[in-house]
Amino acid sequence: MMRGIHQNFDQQQAPAFFARGPSPLARLSFFTALSLALMATDSRLQYLSGVRENLMTLLHPLQIVANAPSDLYHFTDEYFSTHHHLLNENARLKKQALMQDIALQRLTILNLENTNLRNLLEAKQSLLETSTLAEVIHVGRDAFTKKIIVNRGKNHNVVTGAAAVDAKGVIGQVTRTYPSSSEITLITDKSLAIPIQIERNGLRAIAFGKGRDNTLDLPYLPANVDIRRGDKLVTSGIDGVYPAGLAVATVTEMRTTQDSPFAHIVCVPAGGIENNRQILLVSIPQAELETVNETVVSEKSKPVSSSTAAKPVTTNTANEKPAQEPPLPSEKTTQKTTEKPAPKPLANDGHRPHAQQ
Repeated sequence: MMRGIHQNFDQQQAPAFFARGPSPLARLSFFTALSLALMATDSRLQYLSGVRENLMTLLHPLQIVANAPSDLYHFTDEYFSTHHHLLNENARLKKQALMQDIALQRLTILNLENTNLRNLLEAKQSLLETSTLAEVIHVGRDAFTKKIIVNRGKNHNVVTGAAAVDAKGVIGQVTRTYPSSSEITLITDKSLAIPIQIERNGLRAIAFGKGRDNTLDLPYLPANVDIRRGDKLVTSGIDGVYPAGLAVATVTEMRTTQDSPFAHIVCVPAGGIENNRQILLVSIPQAELETVNETVVSEKSKPVSSSTAAKPVTTNTANEKPAQEPPLPSEKTTQKTTEKPAPKPLANDGHRPHAQQ
């Protein structure tokens, strides 16, 4: 009897405590296809921009809490700085402020002269830039992109496309804005291009980031291009995004090869790409840009006035002399002409002067 009971227990199957669903490979394939579909739809329709902004707004307090230890460390370090260090820094800042005051006086005089010259030439005033001070709160961890997050966004009048600069030059561009923060793509990122101008000779080109070694590249320039090692690159300002004259990079390598018609030019950014914590967001006002564009379009589409139009040339046949007078006829020719009647003028020679018979 006991043997039969044991046989009945052996024949029963063990209960399934964990319900098994699809296989891991099937789950991976499903979620991979779903992710690709969502990414493609978002890139086409931009329907997740609002959701992304709401998520960034919800995650902003968490970013502040996560950065609290580092902020506390910096505050403590600054608070317990030595008196000697503060005295040296104070003296250095006073000297720097004095030099900048002298340069500012010269700049004021130059601005007045420039304004007077523009008034004399009736030229349009240059666009004035607006700037906003921002602080870096997060650095991207992706090895394939060069992006940072700052604590200024739409609530602080930051617009997409604003240039991010520091005390030495351009470091990036605002590529995405949120209510309380903004995403900045550095100029060393592969996806960012910046129009530049060689300060020495005015040559214009476009600089692209390499992405891996914090350098810039000037591609598709001929091998005989007039660029030397040590040339400084500045923003050209022709795109309406970057203000003109901002330092971008310095040429460190310029070489050519026989198997390529293009020169290999490598540049090092002038600004501190990964060094500074405070940066400035500089943008050109959109209203002024629209006004300038409308003015250019209206000037191009303006019809030519009657006063400036080309007038038809009227000739006075009475007072006008022919370009070349015919020679006087001789006696033989006069006898022949008296014997034969004069030939009729052709239809297309009506505008030419004829000798009187």
